[in-house]
Amino acid sequence: MLRDLHNNIKAIRSISPVAVGTTGTGQTGKIVDRAGFPGVELIVSYGSITATNATLAVTLKEGDVTGTMTSVADTDLIGLEANAGIAAAATRTSGTSKNVTKRLGYIGTKRYVQALVKSTVTAGTLISADFILGHPNAVPVAT
Repeated sequence: MLRDLHNNIKAIRSISPVAVGTTGTGQTGKIVDRAGFPGVELIVSYGSITATNATLAVTLKEGDVTGTMTSVADTDLIGLEANAGIAAAATRTSGTSKNVTKRLGYIGTKRYVQALVKSTVTAGTLISADFILGHPNAVPVAT
């Protein structure tokens, strides 16, 4: 069925809702095996940003094996990692940068992907990250 998204995607939690944490360390997501799913979209959700001038940066990693994950080349992304993050500004408890969801597409060929979200300051900003895998080799996709 043309409009059936439900049976044609798989959602995988990479980073459970958590404070982004310590400067430069941030949160490293679970490595996701995308075997059988050529389409990948990273969804990153942010809560209120209460730390002044905090920059939240997203990095997408890839690998043929889980032990050798490297940063994804820009040519294998749909969108920019910078646009999936949050730029530095005054605190954001209202406006367009609070409680937002951003996304980043992956069109590379590596089997494994992983998300990292880091902050330039120690911050209690809540974040979470999920991967949506699509265009499955076999349908319907088990829930």
